Amino acid sequence: MANRNVRDAIILSKAEVTYGTDPTPTAADNALLVSNFVPTPLNAQNVNRDLIRGFLGGAEALVGDRYISAQYSVEAVGSGTAGDAPAWGPQLLACGFAETETSSTRVDYTLVSDAFGSLTNYYHDSGVKHISTGTRGNAELMLQLGERPMFNFTMLGLYNNETAASQPTDAVYTAFKTPQVVTNANSQDIVLGCTHSTSGAPALASGTTYPSQGIRINLGNTVNHLPLLGGESIHMSQREVTGSITLDLTAAQEVTLMGNVRDATLTSLGFVHGTVTGRKLLVFMPYV
Repeated sequence: MANRNVRDAIILSKAEVTYGTDPTPTAADNALLVSNFVPTPLNAQNVNRDLIRGFLGGAEALVGDRYISAQYSVEAVGSGTAGDAPAWGPQLLACGFAETETSSTRVDYTLVSDAFGSLTNYYHDSGVKHISTGTRGNAELMLQLGERPMFNFTMLGLYNNETAASQPTDAVYTAFKTPQVVTNANSQDIVLGCTHSTSGAPALASGTTYPSQGIRINLGNTVNHLPLLGGESIHMSQREVTGSITLDLTAAQEVTLMGNVRDATLTSLGFVHGTVTGRKLLVFMPYV
């Protein structure tokens, strides 16, 4: 019997300079610290031969267009140094964000509608190496009471033949910091109708605060494998952000907010998690 273990898995992930070209991630520099890793090594559009051979029976299917996908979660916590991008930053770039570093101050991730980043991911799965190039995907941010702050990623990539390979033994995870659980002591109230500073240390101003059970945001990226003769890609064609919050409201507040819902009144939303400089996370949505 083969001695393989589902927890014996390592992801190496590196941003691509040229789309679909492997930049060769290494365990020393590009190991990704994850939870809930679920790889799907081969997603294929099978082509049935449907042969007639003088007797009843099926024929084998041929493997047509194919891609690789994976799901994994990464703890949402800063790099430990204000102005230095976190190790999970390239994952967001492959999900439709742009990254702006302000030295010693802040790192901003803002949504873009073109020029998307991409990754090459090596999925080492207990002795088998799967390579996913041109990788892009969707992200869900979970900042919920009593839980770790997490990004849940669903990634699609271009398929490359798998190989038997020894697991990396020199993976370095020091760039990933320990998060604080979402609690009353570690997280601020949700703020509706707030503004967001665009310079200096990230902060929310004005607005109305509400006790809550945290927030959940799904980017809602539409990401598909686009096969073409002479070229293929992972194509991001749409984004429709959704989310949910649970608030503790007075009767008057409930009436006001339900009126806003009926009238489709847009407002801004902000939320800050973390108490340690360099490890904080601020979420700001200008129109919800």
